[in-house]
Amino acid sequence: MQKDFDNWTAIKKESHGKEGRTLFKERDVWWCKLGVNIGDEQDGKGEFFLRPVLVIRKFNKRVFIGLPFSTIVKDNNPFYHKFEFKGRTQSVILAQIRLLDARRLEDRMGKVSDSDFDEIKEKSRKLIFNF
Repeated sequence: MQKDFDNWTAIKKESHGKEGRTLFKERDVWWCKLGVNIGDEQDGKGEFFLRPVLVIRKFNKRVFIGLPFSTIVKDNNPFYHKFEFKGRTQSVILAQIRLLDARRLEDRMGKVSDSDFDEIKEKSRKLIFNF
């Protein structure tokens, strides 16, 4: 599959120059400019290379750890967590956890429930630290 690195580079340069602050919180779901990535890393889609991302840990006003959403729902897979969001069954890809800059955030979509958020955090911890 051919990837559009050139158009992503233009979008990335524009995002890097973005001024002002985006206010975000843990449990928020945002459309995020994930871009075009290498190999099996999760890409954004569409003209602006967007994908929903869950903010699981905010470090400061500019940086957070996020989990990308997937429309593919995999039952009993330790690398995915399935849950309901905005009336639809969704999943986050636990194995694609990554540090992101707030300048990648576009539009807030909502928040996940407290119970789903706690379960996602626990599954992420176990996946990364294996205990």
